[in-house]
Amino acid sequence: MIKEKNFEFIFDCGSSKVRGGAIDIHNVKKSFYNESEFFFDQSDINLKIKNIITSLEKKTDAYVDTTNLMIDCQKMLTIGISISKKLDGSKLKKEDVQFLIQDAKQQIIKNYPNQNIIHIIIQNYKIDDINYNFFPNKMNCNVISIDVLFICIPKNIIDYYKRIFFKLDISINQFFCSSYAKSLNYKSNFFLNENILFIDVGFKKTSIIYYNKNEIIFFDVLPIGGNHITSDIAKILDLDMKESENIKINFDQKKNILDEKKISVNLVQQIISARIEEILELSLKTIKLNLDLKLLDQHKVVLMGDGSRILDNDFKEKISFSKKIELLEETTEDICESAFKLIQGFNKQEVVIIPKKAKKKGFFEKLFHLFK
Repeated sequence: MIKEKNFEFIFDCGSSKVRGGAIDIHNVKKSFYNESEFFFDQSDINLKIKNIITSLEKKTDAYVDTTNLMIDCQKMLTIGISISKKLDGSKLKKEDVQFLIQDAKQQIIKNYPNQNIIHIIIQNYKIDDINYNFFPNKMNCNVISIDVLFICIPKNIIDYYKRIFFKLDISINQFFCSSYAKSLNYKSNFFLNENILFIDVGFKKTSIIYYNKNEIIFFDVLPIGGNHITSDIAKILDLDMKESENIKINFDQKKNILDEKKISVNLVQQIISARIEEILELSLKTIKLNLDLKLLDQHKVVLMGDGSRILDNDFKEKISFSKKIELLEETTEDICESAFKLIQGFNKQEVVIIPKKAKKKGFFEKLFHLFK
C-alpha cells in the first residue's frame, strides 16, 4: 500500500550554506527545517545535504526520495522575447498562448543549447495594441503578442546537482531560482502598487529583481557578493579568509576579536561600507541601463540575502547610497516556503513547467527502496 504524501521536501543549495525543509502540505505550521554551517567551498556538500536529509527523515518519519531544489549562480541568464500571432478576428483561446510560449521556448533551446530553462514568466499580453497583465480569454482578436521572460541556469550546474542527489538516491522534481522565488514571496509584504527593487546579496553573486506595481520587469545578476567583502578584509588586514569572515560577521558584536588583533573597528567598517556601496551603486546602475528612468522615480530598495546580514539598522545609516534601504531578514523557513508557494501555483504570471516523469523503477529497485 502506497503511503500518502504528507511533506514536500525543498533544498536551497547556496555557495556558502545548504538549507532544507520538509513542508507539511496540509498544515505549513507543522513543517520542519534545518541548515548546514557556513562553508567556503562545496567539496563536502554531499555530506552536508545528507546530514540535513537524515534530520528531516527522523522528524517527519518519511523517506526522502524526491525533492525540489533552489539554486542561484553567477552565470544565470535572463532572456526576454516578444512573439506574436495573427488570429484575424477569431476568439482568443489558451491554446493560442500555449502555441506562442512553445515557439518562444524552442527559440531559447535552439539559440542557448547550454542553458536550462528554469522559469517562464509572461510579463505582458498585447491584444490589438492594448496591454493586459492577465489573459483575456475568449476575446475577439486580430493580433496577439506576448512578452516572455526566461530565467535560465547552465546545464552543467543543473547536472552537477542532479549527480549529487542521485548519489543519495534522490531525484529532483523541480529547480527554482532562489532569488526570484524569494522576491516573489517577500513582495507580498509590501503594497501591491509599490515599485520594489530587491537586491539579494549572496556569497559570490548579487541578484537584482525589479517589480513595477507587482509585475516583474527586470532580473539580472552581478558577479560580486559577500565573499568579496571577506576578501577585502583579508587583503587589507593580512588575514586568512576564515578569520576575515569571522570579523565581517561579528565585528560590531564581538569587539574583543578586533582588540586581540589590534584592529580598528572604524577600519573594518570602512572596508565593508566601501564594498557594500559599490554593490548597491552597481545594482542601481544596471537598472538605469535597462529600464525607463520614469520607473525609477519612486521605488523601495529592499536588501536581502546572507551577504546583507552585516548591515544592522545603525550600520545601514552609515552607507552612502542615493536611496533609502530597507533590510529584510530571512530564515530557512522563509526561503523554503518561497519555493513551496511556487509549487502551489502562487504566481499567476508564471508558466508551469511540468517535470519529465522518471523512468519506472524495475522490480529489484522497488524492493531496494522498500527495505532501505
